[in-house]
Amino acid sequence: MPIIQSLDRALKILDLFDEYHTELKITDISDKMLLHKSTVHSLLKTLQKHQYIEQNPENGKYHLGMKLFERGNVVIQSRDIRSVAKEYLYALSKDTGQTVHLVIQDGKEGIYIDKVESTSATVLYSRIGRRIPLHCSGVGKALIAFQSDREIADIFENYEFIKRTENTITNKEDFLKEIEIIRQKGYAEDLEENEPGIRCLSIPVHDHTARVTGAISISMPSMRVQEKDIEKYVTLLKKAGTQLSQKLGCGFQTLKGY
Repeated sequence: MPIIQSLDRALKILDLFDEYHTELKITDISDKMLLHKSTVHSLLKTLQKHQYIEQNPENGKYHLGMKLFERGNVVIQSRDIRSVAKEYLYALSKDTGQTVHLVIQDGKEGIYIDKVESTSATVLYSRIGRRIPLHCSGVGKALIAFQSDREIADIFENYEFIKRTENTITNKEDFLKEIEIIRQKGYAEDLEENEPGIRCLSIPVHDHTARVTGAISISMPSMRVQEKDIEKYVTLLKKAGTQLSQKLGCGFQTLKGY
């Protein structure tokens, strides 16, 4: 398999920084990489543009950027919550006979990090690693609804409300109304808003600081579920969400709508 030289070099530059070398001059990097300063400068500017490298304005030296911290936190968060959530996902799928997902937020999107497939009906649109919109998915709504109004405003600044189906919410005003409903009920719904024929129920998962760290959902074909089933699923989902949050160190006993 061919190696992309520029990418290989950029990653090697990142590897030069450690606890003993937190800042490096461009000449240091050039010497260690055995590359001309102009080449190193171009690589650094590219990494700097994407916030993986930052430059100290006082001495001109380079150091690792906050983007690495952000991405590292996503990796740590997803590993921790995924391992702890596994038993709850399988139990939910077994008790409901439906497909169950675990999703975390990354910027203005959600990412599927785990999935337990239904024994009766396969949900084709979802797969581990796939990204999902926040505005038209149950998990997206659950991830957003229990954040602060300021955080929600930041997330949806310049957000594009892409229409996925005839039921998709396509503007911020209606979405914010939906958020208030979710906060009252304690769970979110996707009524064929992301995928035709698929209904989804979702609740947030909280970490040890009581912040939303992920969301669990139950997805099912709309034609194969009745309202009495929905009531049962919501009860099971809320119970699983509370137990998982407590397992992750969240100390709350009750949450509005739970």
